[in-house]
Amino acid sequence: MIKVAIITGASGGIGRIFVRELAKETLDEIWVIGRNERRLLMLKKEFGEKIVPVCKDLTKSEDILSISDLLKEQNPSVLWLVNNAGIARMAPAAEFSISEIGQTIDLNCKAPAELINICIPFMEKGAKILNISSASAFQPVPYINLYAATKAFERSYSRALNAELRPYKITVTAVCPSWVDTEMLSKDINGKKVRFPGIVAAEKVVKKALKDAKKGRDMSVCSFYVKCQHLNVKLLPQKLTMKIWLRGIRKYL
Repeated sequence: MIKVAIITGASGGIGRIFVRELAKETLDEIWVIGRNERRLLMLKKEFGEKIVPVCKDLTKSEDILSISDLLKEQNPSVLWLVNNAGIARMAPAAEFSISEIGQTIDLNCKAPAELINICIPFMEKGAKILNISSASAFQPVPYINLYAATKAFERSYSRALNAELRPYKITVTAVCPSWVDTEMLSKDINGKKVRFPGIVAAEKVVKKALKDAKKGRDMSVCSFYVKCQHLNVKLLPQKLTMKIWLRGIRKYL
């Protein structure tokens, strides 16, 4: 039985670093899932023959089902599932189209839950699931409201599922970074250069996430800045944390 890792959103940013780090583990294959076939093939060229490109759009039910079919056909032991694919945009909620709302919820919430359920039958003791959530999951966040709400779902879902799967020795970890230095971040908004307090490298997030998953933790927080955020939102009223956030982003609106 082949040992595999499955990584969504694998072709850039955090996903690519997960590919690099899991390539060091004892695995036969790493299934890299994304929509851009050319970028997936570049991963295979960079990291070697154990990389298996799986070009799929996770907002489409038929593509999710085709991954289920692939698992049934190959019957692997899934040691790692990393749900990294996601959509984010800072904008007033009223600016989002119906299709953009649907795609964001489908990719950030529905796809991870579905992939977990189709992978669990192929997981054994010691398997690990990582869902890339966010520090924005800790509290309501105006102007990234939709994204933050989906990440709150991922965090809550992950921690509850970790408790459910504990008897089977399968770990589920919600990875909750703040700003991560990747191409996903908009470097300027309305012509103004954006300041990202507490920004960290993707490598730091990934290495901490893998370490926390191996320790069986249900949440991974990678920096002192985010630990302080997490503590603050426990101590302060949510209305106050939203006011502080709004004051910080006012010049970009």
